[in-house]
Amino acid sequence: MSQDPLSLFEPDDAARPLADRLRPTALEDVVGQEHLLGQDGPLGRMVAEQRLVSMILWGPPGCGKTTIARLLAERTNLVFEPLSATFSGVADLRKVFVSAQKRREIGQGTLLFVDEIHRFNRAQQDSFLPYVEDGTIVLVGATTENPSFELNGALHSRCQVFVLKRLDEHALTTLIERAEHTIGRNLPLDADARQALVAMADGDGRYLLNLAEQVQTVCEPLDAAGLAQLVQQRAPLYDKSQEGHYNLVSALHKSMRGSDPDAALYWLARMLDGAKTLSTSPAASSGSRTRTSPSPTPRLCTRRWRHGTCMSASAPRKGSSRSRGPSSIWRPHRSRSACTGDSVRPGSSRSRLVRSCRRPIS
Repeated sequence: MSQDPLSLFEPDDAARPLADRLRPTALEDVVGQEHLLGQDGPLGRMVAEQRLVSMILWGPPGCGKTTIARLLAERTNLVFEPLSATFSGVADLRKVFVSAQKRREIGQGTLLFVDEIHRFNRAQQDSFLPYVEDGTIVLVGATTENPSFELNGALHSRCQVFVLKRLDEHALTTLIERAEHTIGRNLPLDADARQALVAMADGDGRYLLNLAEQVQTVCEPLDAAGLAQLVQQRAPLYDKSQEGHYNLVSALHKSMRGSDPDAALYWLARMLDGAKTLSTSPAASSGSRTRTSPSPTPRLCTRRWRHGTCMSASAPRKGSSRSRGPSSIWRPHRSRSACTGDSVRPGSSRSRLVRSCRRPIS
């Protein structure tokens, strides 16, 4: 049987990224999420019963959230409707809801997949509630942020949250073997370089496949140093006030409480490296001050705490006939919270102490 010639309008498979070509076509091919997709896992039991509930897939980038949602719709015979919270709004959601209602009238279900669902505001999240409540759609949201912080309570109570794990070394090694099978030859890496490639991915399967696609064009074998020179260094996952920051802080504290100096130094180095990356990024430098003149040396105020009240020493105004009595020497400060000195609560046993305030004033 002869093979049909390729059409001019069909995309060339070789032009697609390697990560897209290796996207699993069956739930059994998904690696690293056996705790959810196994026979005893919650998603595995739902697929076996052909019954899905609305859910939130929470996990790091490159762990398979989009692929799992697409395969769940395929295995349960639901129409897959993908949306991105970055490019969609309430108008796009209404179109999906109307189409889902029409399909429901003929007995066809709809799985609405919303990528980066945490980017929807509260009003947009509330638009899901009636359609999730009556089963018009099965909502599957994907997020890299903590749903307890980013989703409102009403939507959170109608969805189950499933946590996807970062891919371990065994799962990443499996992806490398699949990449080599698709490429048709082994990657030009020695044993140490293969281990370094897995470490560079840091649990991100998509990033690993992108690295493998970059490495497979090299002719001569590479060691760990040559690999690092070829692919450079990945920016550490760190942010100022989101999950990345608090995860590293928690890991540092637990390492110190567990008396593990090596782990504590590692997590501290991760925080310092990430903070250095943030401080040198264009976004951080754009918010820096443009004034180049040095700031004047701050003066220190002479306020004191007496009887729980911040008192300020001040002389009478120039030209005033008012005598410099006690009432003119000490006067209460307008705002106690504005003073950063040692405060004394009124009525306490220490309230009669007088403490100096060293707050700089302009």
